[in-house]
Amino acid sequence: MNMNAKAGPRPFKLVLLGDGRVGKTSLVLRYVDDVFSDSQTATVQASYLTKRLNINGVVVTLSIWDTAGQERFHALGPIYYRDADAALLVYDIMDKDSFTRVRNWVKELRQMASKDIILAIAANKSDLVRSQKIDLQEAERYAASIGAKHFVTSAKLNTGIEQVFLDITTRALEKRKSSMEEFSSIQKRKGMVIVDEQPESPPQSKCCS
Repeated sequence: MNMNAKAGPRPFKLVLLGDGRVGKTSLVLRYVDDVFSDSQTATVQASYLTKRLNINGVVVTLSIWDTAGQERFHALGPIYYRDADAALLVYDIMDKDSFTRVRNWVKELRQMASKDIILAIAANKSDLVRSQKIDLQEAERYAASIGAKHFVTSAKLNTGIEQVFLDITTRALEKRKSSMEEFSSIQKRKGMVIVDEQPESPPQSKCCS
């Protein structure tokens, strides 16, 4: 780690959403621990991992919530994404229904999460491209239409994963920096108003001898 790195802001919260078996857990485990298993067990409710990054000299902690994709856990979603800074929506390139589900997740996020939540979409299992059933150009156009970035990933081959999380974290950091600068500007303007509203000092009376 860069010894000159500055202390970072509070952790950024990232939530992973998508159908069961699309590979959300495999993606995050590959990213955080650099491990992969063909027999990864399904996530129950949610799991939590953290990763520290150095973004242009600023140390950032990414808090990653890997949610369960099974329908019976769907009602728990808002618990995890309501206060999230970003969401990574994952689908399986061999499963059209999983891509349709991404669209549904986006609608739900727009209604229940932050209006300006950062979004990214991962077309996972690209190592099985011969069985691909999703038009990636269509997926990219959809991502662009909702202001999201689209990535093609494979947890098995460890491709595209670093780029996904780095992009999300960089955008989150830029967004928070912009918000802080805007807040600081507003405070300065308020301060100037307060100064302007101060009554002028009364004229000093002159005493005759």
